[in-house]
Amino acid sequence: MQVTESLAEGLKRELKVVVPAADLATRLDDYLADMKDKVKINGFRPGKVPAAHLKKLYGRQAMAELIGNLINETTGKTLEERGEKPALQPEVDLPEDEADAVMAGTADLNFTISYEILPNIELIDFSAIELERPIVEISDEEVDEQVKQVAESNRPFEAREEGAAVVNGDKVKLSYLGKLDGEPFEGGADENGELVIGSGQFIPGFEEQIVDMKVGDKKVIDVTFPEEYGAQNLAGRAVTFDIEIKEILAPGEVEINDEMATKLGLENLDKLKEIIRGQIESQFGAATRQKIKRTLLDKLDEAYTFELPEKLLESEFDGIWKQVVSEMEQSGKTFADEDTTEEEAKEEYRKIAERRVRLGLVLSEVGEKNKVEVSEDEVQRALFDRVRQFPGQEQQVFEFYKSNQQALASLRAPIYEEKCVDFILELAKITDKVVSKEELLKQDEEEA
Repeated sequence: MQVTESLAEGLKRELKVVVPAADLATRLDDYLADMKDKVKINGFRPGKVPAAHLKKLYGRQAMAELIGNLINETTGKTLEERGEKPALQPEVDLPEDEADAVMAGTADLNFTISYEILPNIELIDFSAIELERPIVEISDEEVDEQVKQVAESNRPFEAREEGAAVVNGDKVKLSYLGKLDGEPFEGGADENGELVIGSGQFIPGFEEQIVDMKVGDKKVIDVTFPEEYGAQNLAGRAVTFDIEIKEILAPGEVEINDEMATKLGLENLDKLKEIIRGQIESQFGAATRQKIKRTLLDKLDEAYTFELPEKLLESEFDGIWKQVVSEMEQSGKTFADEDTTEEEAKEEYRKIAERRVRLGLVLSEVGEKNKVEVSEDEVQRALFDRVRQFPGQEQQVFEFYKSNQQALASLRAPIYEEKCVDFILELAKITDKVVSKEELLKQDEEEA
């Protein structure tokens, strides 16, 4: 077998491989000799089938399998010997006009392996990176405000006296049936709905029309869905609701004390405050994490300049662009609506693709050189989190990921990225800066 490099331009590589017909014939003979003891053919005892007869029956099929195995074996072994890492799966080209002769064993096997290698990346000294981490200090007042909201959401309600009419603040139990152009629409009906009047929980204009109704009253109300409503078939559309009031409950007093906390299953009020403080810290902690990660990635993007594998870049750009086009089609918008052109948009998204590929390669190098690993337990947790996002379809989603290695890899990749980021952050010089929650969240919105 002869391997010759025919192209070495930047990251592009092309290798021409020639396997003499005699080598193929030897491999085929060995393959058929091994097969002789395994196959059962009428008229012949096991192990006594003549080689010529086996070759006539299975020669072409065996040669096709041998060639496939040989190509895979040669590709992997050659790259390993050359010490090269392909950016994507190498492409193999076999001349079609020689295929019959090769299969017949009368011609050498010629094929070309084309691929792009990963660039050589020299990691910088991460301890020299200086980062500012915005943090929010949680005040007692903010915790108390959240406690009030919890208490309000658990406000007790008692049935109003017979004949009482609905007033703002009451909770009503009702049945309703929504109709679009006189026909019921999906998701617009409930026989035992509950609604606190004035909460803004339903469509604008719905709750106001229930005020002054009494138990047993029936009414048809007219409302219009907001233009930005999630269901496109209802967004901005005028509809009617047939409603009937079944029960009216008056709001009771809200008391913030240990008794209120115990009704929620907690030891006391202090425990409730502790939990709420933790939830707020977690919320702002996620925003802080996102901010410092973005700042770190910006610095890494500035620190590294190297040639990117073209096909890897094109693959990333194609994925981004398909999502952009899909979202625009769903929203009914055009590039003109976004004050741009398709060409300008492609240029901007190509820059995003370049950044993603560059940073992905850097973080991959960080992980490989520092032996960052993702455990199977971490992948399993990510899988279960994903499965829980599809109630009622858990088993199907679970089986999909278990049987699809590429899908499973998509769960592993973000975990690996976060662990690589953590590795760098542990080495970087980080200074905490106290900011207001408005400032922190505003920053995140600007970055989004």
